[in-house]
Amino acid sequence: MIEHIHGKKHNLIVVGTQWGDEGKAKIIDLLAGHFDIIGRYQGGGNAGHTVVVQGEKYIFHLVPTGILHAGKKVLLGNGMVIHLPTLVTELEQIAARGLSFEDRLVISSRAHVILPSHIQIEKHTEESASSVKIGTTLRGIGPTYEDKIARRGLVMADLLDDERFRDKLEQNTAWKQALASQIYKSTLCSVSAMIEEYRPHISKIRPYIRETSRWLHEQLCAGSNLLCEGAQGTHLDVDHGTYPFVTSSNSTAGGAITGLGIGPCWFDQVLGICKAYVTRVGAGAFPTEDLEQAGETIRQCGHEFGSTTGRPRRCGWFDVPVMRYAVRINGLSALALTKLDVLSGFRKIKICQAYELGSRRLDEFPEYPSSLDQVCPEYIEVEGWLEDISRCRSIEDLPKAARNYLEVVQDLVGVEIAIVSVGPERDQAFYVPSARFFDQFPDLINSN
Repeated sequence: MIEHIHGKKHNLIVVGTQWGDEGKAKIIDLLAGHFDIIGRYQGGGNAGHTVVVQGEKYIFHLVPTGILHAGKKVLLGNGMVIHLPTLVTELEQIAARGLSFEDRLVISSRAHVILPSHIQIEKHTEESASSVKIGTTLRGIGPTYEDKIARRGLVMADLLDDERFRDKLEQNTAWKQALASQIYKSTLCSVSAMIEEYRPHISKIRPYIRETSRWLHEQLCAGSNLLCEGAQGTHLDVDHGTYPFVTSSNSTAGGAITGLGIGPCWFDQVLGICKAYVTRVGAGAFPTEDLEQAGETIRQCGHEFGSTTGRPRRCGWFDVPVMRYAVRINGLSALALTKLDVLSGFRKIKICQAYELGSRRLDEFPEYPSSLDQVCPEYIEVEGWLEDISRCRSIEDLPKAARNYLEVVQDLVGVEIAIVSVGPERDQAFYVPSARFFDQFPDLINSN
């Protein structure tokens, strides 16, 4: 095995560095053509990954965006939670657009199953007057992960045996019904109704379910390379995010290890995706949120509305402490900065370089997440630019003020910017040739 690892191709983890919606799908699509396998390692259908190719928009919720590249295998890892109706609908939409997946899709037998009862429970929880409003997408993600940790969940392998499926579903539903009736005074859908709903979906995904840790290991040993795709962002990670306003899984780089079932020795670098500004969906602290006209301008120019829910995203200025934390937690080796074009038209652009917490100045996140809503951002201002940069295809094409903005961000964060995106289209991104990131991925820079 050691010989195989030493002779391996280079593998890459891609993570969001803010509160999600950083444009990961765009960057993963840019990179996916250079990898053999694109694996999703956590989250569920609450993620909306949008890619635009030649004016045509593709929105993915569960299937990795690498499906757009012919011949590439896509993997739904064991760290995910999967809602069968959503997955089957997505596969049908993929097929309707002329994309083949029959010999390219692999689904982990250990991925957990989102049941109709999970969605009902989450809706009751969010609507309960005594609950903290997290602002979830109400897609059953949290309750499914709760069942996983409590060791009462159903995994994809359970769906392949009718008797086991019914037995485990009855046990799971009995507990949930007791919860629903005693706390929420509600009745959940019956076991028979859930089986009836899921039976036709099971038959459609059955051919793609397998033990993926071994499959992936064999693929890597045979010389394939891997691009890991997560959902959400660093600050929504259940362990390292702004708890309790987080998702229910590990969206940081460490989640790729547990969520796909391979060791850290297989990976070379971690690429962090960040917007040129910051957005957040749902409740929770957001130090640089701009509630004035600038925030609304960013929202409208950046089309900052959820691709899954349609909810308007909260918008604000680039936050350096947010990024420094993400660098440390993920071990970032480079950044891909997206939506730089959205800042065109601002004569002055703010950057939060530190926080003030009482009499203290903080260069990084406060020790306790609960303190984040008490900090005041310490801003610097840099010159903006008025030019439309959406047609720029290199660093040299950018106006001087835009290049300066990138340099200031890079210096403050302490990690090089290797990729810049200036629009939603596949060709509206370019590499920074001087970035050391490309020393291990020369095929990327040579193809640019």
